[in-house]
Amino acid sequence: MTYSSNDLMKIDETYGAHNYLPLPVVISKGEGVWVWDVEGKKYMDMLSSYSALNQGHCHPDIVNAAKKQLDSLTLTSRAFYNDKLPLFLKKVAELTGMEMVLPMNTGAEAVETALKAARKWGYYKKGIEKYNGEIIIAENNFHGRTITIISFSSEEQYRDGFGPFTPGFRMVPYGNLDAIRDAFNKNTIGVMVEPIQGEGGIIIPPEGYLNGIKNLCKENNALFILDEVQTGLGRTGKMFGWEWEGAKPDMII
Repeated sequence: MTYSSNDLMKIDETYGAHNYLPLPVVISKGEGVWVWDVEGKKYMDMLSSYSALNQGHCHPDIVNAAKKQLDSLTLTSRAFYNDKLPLFLKKVAELTGMEMVLPMNTGAEAVETALKAARKWGYYKKGIEKYNGEIIIAENNFHGRTITIISFSSEEQYRDGFGPFTPGFRMVPYGNLDAIRDAFNKNTIGVMVEPIQGEGGIIIPPEGYLNGIKNLCKENNALFILDEVQTGLGRTGKMFGWEWEGAKPDMII
C-alpha cells in the first residue's frame, strides 16, 4: 500500500503524542543536502536536524561504518568492555583536550549527566553543605526539555504544566559578567552557559564573556561548564566555541 504525505501526517496526528509541531513535509529519502518527500518532490535541507547532520544525509563513510559494525556486533552495554569504546574515548579526549569522557545518547542526557557530576564535585570535593549547591545559568538558555532542565528555563511554554521544578539553579542575564559575579555565594558549584545561545536567537556574547566566566569560576573555586551541543564540532568555524577566546572550560557538553 502506498501512502501520500497527507495520509502519513493524519496517521501521525492520530497515533502520535502531540509534543511537537513538524513542518508539513513527509521526508522519505535523503542524500547530502537534499531530501525528497514521499511524492518525490526535492528539497534542500537547511535545518540539518538542528545541525546534527552537518555531514549531510547518508554520508557513505558513516553508512559503511554503521553497516560494518552491525555485521559484527550489535550491543554489549556497559556490562562488558568492547573493542570500539576505548578507542572512541581516547579519540574524543584528544579532540577536546579533556581528561575523561562519558558518552551520552542525546544533548539533554549529556546536560543532566554534567549537572550530576558537577553537584557531586561540589559536595565531595568543594565541601558545599549537601543538597544546598547552586549552579548559575543564563536567561533564554536552551539545554533540553527534561524536568530538571526546564526547571531553569526562562521559556514559559516549556514549563507550563510540568511543576514542581528542581531547585538549585540561579538565573542571570546572558552576556552580563557583573550579574554572574553577584550571583556567586558559598553554595555555588559552577556556571553553565552556551558559548552562543541557539534557541535564544543566535545570541553572541560580548567579547571576553567566556574568559570572564572562567576567571570568576577560578576565583571562586567553581566549575566552568560549557554546553557545546549546538556550537561544537566546527559549527562556529573553530572546533569548539570556547576556542574563539581560548576559554577552555572544566567540562564540555
